[in-house]
Amino acid sequence: MTARLLIQIAAALGFLGVAIGAFGAHGLRPMLEASGRFDTFETAVRYQFYHTLAMLAVGVLWVARPELRLGLAGNLWLAGVLVFSGSLYALCFTGITKLGAVAPVGGLLLIGGWLALALAVRNL
Repeated sequence: MTARLLIQIAAALGFLGVAIGAFGAHGLRPMLEASGRFDTFETAVRYQFYHTLAMLAVGVLWVARPELRLGLAGNLWLAGVLVFSGSLYALCFTGITKLGAVAPVGGLLLIGGWLALALAVRNL
């Protein structure tokens, strides 16, 4: 992964986060509330956005400091968003409750991204 790619991925995830969040809040709210999944959906969107902003910030830092090894953090966050938020979105739309068991794997990937960031900047 490169700084440019990380920023592009953050832009795409930000775009999708707004679109998915708005669609869920307006178009899907009755269905999500009826299934008791509105809070789950909101959690998925929120974590997607947290890590989108983190990817954007790290991408900008990486442009300024190309010697830092920030690709691992970006890769882990991307994988974490796909697994964590993706499994929660899928749970909301399919009702397959076993998908909720996948979310912690995504959470671990997100945590790993933060650890990778901490290790990459430890000598700043």
